[in-house]
Order: sequence, then structure tokens, then C-alpha cells
Amino acid sequence: MAPLRRLRLWLLLVLLPPPPAAPAPAPAPLRRPDWAACRVLSRELARLLGTVREPHPVLEGMQLLEEEPQNWPPRIRCSDACDPQSLESNHTRCLHRIRQALQHYRDLLGSDIFREQPQPQLETTMEQLLRHVQDGHGRAPRDPLTPTKVWEQPLHRHLALKRLRSFAALIGRVFNHRAR
Repeated sequence: MAPLRRLRLWLLLVLLPPPPAAPAPAPAPLRRPDWAACRVLSRELARLLGTVREPHPVLEGMQLLEEEPQNWPPRIRCSDACDPQSLESNHTRCLHRIRQALQHYRDLLGSDIFREQPQPQLETTMEQLLRHVQDGHGRAPRDPLTPTKVWEQPLHRHLALKRLRSFAALIGRVFNHRAR
């Protein structure tokens, strides 16, 4: 009789519907970026970048060809929807890419390639801008970058500043458009 009883209990457990699941927590409301503050900070970033001078003047006019190193930031592409028409309908993809690049540049500014020529004002402005585009994700951790050889540091610094200037011009246009 005991095996039959166990079989009934087992069948009841198998055939009963599962207990109701606990309700899923409500997603945190996404905070809209303060476009006007982002515009001001991107202008400040561009201004600060204009004041940074190369310690080796020969690098100023030099065009360096390079392979695509893994330590360079994500580039904003057409598919990232940072154009004015796409920004009007949905800006999340564009902000995500901007956030990735800002995090990478922030990490670059804190890396060994800027050890001899630290840029605390650039880092501070970058942190402030990053806080405005976080979308409620909290503070992004710093990723340690692979150390570079001492002789490579001026070249990497030159390339980083050159790309950061281009990036600052692009995000300046994005934030200027959205702040209107």
C-alpha cells in the first residue's frame, strides 16, 4: 500500500501547476540624460583638448599608420544611430556607444601613456560627462589597460589625443542637436 501511496503523491506533484512565481521587480526607470549639461561638458572637453600640447613637437604634424590595436575605443559608426533623424526617435544605441567610448577614453587618460603628462582636468570633465550619460547604470569600473613600452607611450598618447579630439567633435554635435 505504501508504494501506491507514494505513486499518488508523486503524480499529484507532477500534475499540479507550479506555485505562482514572485512578481518580477519593476525595472528601474531610465533616467533621461540632461542634454544641455552634456552639451556644456562636451564643449568644455573640446576646449580642454585644444589646450593640450604635445611634449614632442615633431608628433604634432605626424600622421601615424597603425594596425587596429585592441586597446582603442569603440568607434561611432553609422549603425549606431547618432544622426539627427535617428536621435529624434531613439537615442539609446547612440548613448550606449558614446558611454563605451567615454569609459575607454577615461581609462586611457588614467593609464601609463599619460603618466608623464597627466590630464586631471580632462579626466574630471570626462567623468562628469560619463555620469550624465550613465542612464542609471551606476559608475562604470575602470578597466586596466595593458601596459605599453616606455618608447611607445608618446606615440600612443598622440594617437589617443587625436582620436579623442575627433570623438569630442562628434559627441559635441550629438549633444548640441539634442539640447536644442
